[in-house]
Amino acid sequence: MSAAFPQENLPSVLAGPMLRRLETRRLVLWLVGTRRLAPVLRLRVNGDSADHRLEGEACRVIPFGRHAFLHLIDLRLDSPLPQDQQIDYDLLIDDQGIADWGPHLVYGETQQPSFVLRSRIDQLLHGSCRKPHYPAHDGLLCADRLLAASPAPEQRPALLMQSGDQVYADDVAGPMLRAIHQLIERLGLLGERLEGAVVSDSAALYSHPANYYHRADLLPALESNETLRERFFGGARKPIFTSSNAENHLVTLAEMLAMYLLVWSPVPWTLIETRMPALGPKETERYRLEEARLEGFRAGLPGVARVFAHLPTLMIFDDHDVTDDWNLSAQWELTAYGHPFSRRIIGNALLAYMLCQGWGNNPDAFAEVLDQAEALAATAAADNHLDSQSLDGLIGSLLSFNRWQYVLPTTPALLVLDTRTRRWRSEINLKRPSGLLDWEALSELQQELLDHPSAIIVSPAPVFGVKLIETVQRVFSAFGHPLLVDAENWMAHRGSAQVILNIFRHSRTPGSYVILSGDVHYSFVYEVLIRHRQQGPKIWQITSSGIKNEFPRRLLDVFDRLNRWLYSPRSPLNWFTKRRPMKVVPRTPEHSKVGERLWNSAGLGQVFFDAQGRPSRIFQLNANGAEPTEFREERDDEPAGQPVTRRV
Repeated sequence: MSAAFPQENLPSVLAGPMLRRLETRRLVLWLVGTRRLAPVLRLRVNGDSADHRLEGEACRVIPFGRHAFLHLIDLRLDSPLPQDQQIDYDLLIDDQGIADWGPHLVYGETQQPSFVLRSRIDQLLHGSCRKPHYPAHDGLLCADRLLAASPAPEQRPALLMQSGDQVYADDVAGPMLRAIHQLIERLGLLGERLEGAVVSDSAALYSHPANYYHRADLLPALESNETLRERFFGGARKPIFTSSNAENHLVTLAEMLAMYLLVWSPVPWTLIETRMPALGPKETERYRLEEARLEGFRAGLPGVARVFAHLPTLMIFDDHDVTDDWNLSAQWELTAYGHPFSRRIIGNALLAYMLCQGWGNNPDAFAEVLDQAEALAATAAADNHLDSQSLDGLIGSLLSFNRWQYVLPTTPALLVLDTRTRRWRSEINLKRPSGLLDWEALSELQQELLDHPSAIIVSPAPVFGVKLIETVQRVFSAFGHPLLVDAENWMAHRGSAQVILNIFRHSRTPGSYVILSGDVHYSFVYEVLIRHRQQGPKIWQITSSGIKNEFPRRLLDVFDRLNRWLYSPRSPLNWFTKRRPMKVVPRTPEHSKVGERLWNSAGLGQVFFDAQGRPSRIFQLNANGAEPTEFREERDDEPAGQPVTRRV
């Protein structure tokens, strides 16, 4: 441990507060401290202040290291808070307020953060895919600039929805992995023993020569002489659509939790000295490149933490939160869960997701697994290593857990789908891609939608995607290579495709749907109508490009052009797709090239809703500082795809 940072100088708070699910009578916040804190939440409403001691059920504390304590704050209020007006708050720790212990969390001359409880969702932000070392600006800083420029309560978004890949556990830069290991040592994060691995425990993993850029070599072989790397990480290289790698794949729970701290807060970075480990010439060159890219990411973290302290944030996982192609097919599941080491890797990522993301969406769903997590943490009191049997037992509970999805009782209703763990597996061919939701989950979705006038559905992968790209995925799947092209879309499985489309056509489901998606690293907006039905529902598929990730630009231009030629709304090829009962009309991104439908720029999506819950304006906020891009309806009196100069 570096002598430059004695333990007594550790800050009280490592990350947070992060506002999660906020309601008029209930406030849910997430915080990580270096010790067990006794915080006091001070709320200021209409000039009156009230202090709330956060203890007992109002603040559950789970230690995951000698100097790392997760604080899950769930405060229930006797009297409801007002809606549509600014509520200032402070979190007092040892009688010090946020302006003292976290000055980067406040705007301008204010002394504390604030939030607004909206009576309806009239505006929201959404995005996914935040890869720290990708060479693009951080899209979450779009929200920081928006909040700084729009202090009025009525101008604030109702929430920030992150729809997957909030972290990349499977694609980690060398400097980030180095920072993770230094933070593990600095905070004394809990170790674990590893069954079925080349290394015996987490300490042996961190010190192994293959620890950086060669981690896949540490995975054991299967009895078939096919390596676990080939089976478990078989989809790591995807020359068609994207390129990722498993060479620095996170393995231990400590690594997963350290990653969350480092991507959500600037404070942990101040506790470490990122010295490059011993590497070969090729790895050294790559390390230096990734190090330069991470500098910009680190510089933006104060703004990211500020957004989380002011804007209610909801989340759902996608594959990279756990591992690439997570549960893509039944064959993938048999391989990954059939070996103790790969099962542990997946389980650790899912446990970290539950503690850092899942709980805050719907705390009531996680009471039992949180009890298990507390009991697990207690097993490490003696030697700072988790008990393997207890850890495997908790992982087993999480792998069978089916309450990751959730519904917010908002106006319009917000339904967030778990398209990863409740899949419709192919019974004919185990290698074929699974449906994104099984029959039972789809039936539950339909019940939740009944009799709502409008609804917002969050599906990490678009329900209505780019048909040409889906066709390419279908071809690769037919030849037995779905991993090569991320063949995960709603239309890839006949059963789930037919059921989800029938739900949209049901007479008692909403008259208007908005589907928010990400995953694909480009933005587009489709308006979808039911053919031959004048009074049928109207659907908007709104997809936002990566928060900090993008699609290969030249390849996307080719796909965009070919898709316009082959699958225009009047093309007869549409009748050979599963969406033939639907008419799909694309919107045009402002400032685009002539005819362009797909917008490729890291950032955040912004959607405004009218009183009926229908989208009135749709934007992509560009992380590079360019003007927001509006997706507009084409008028009959202007050529298709003609650029306009309308300003936001």
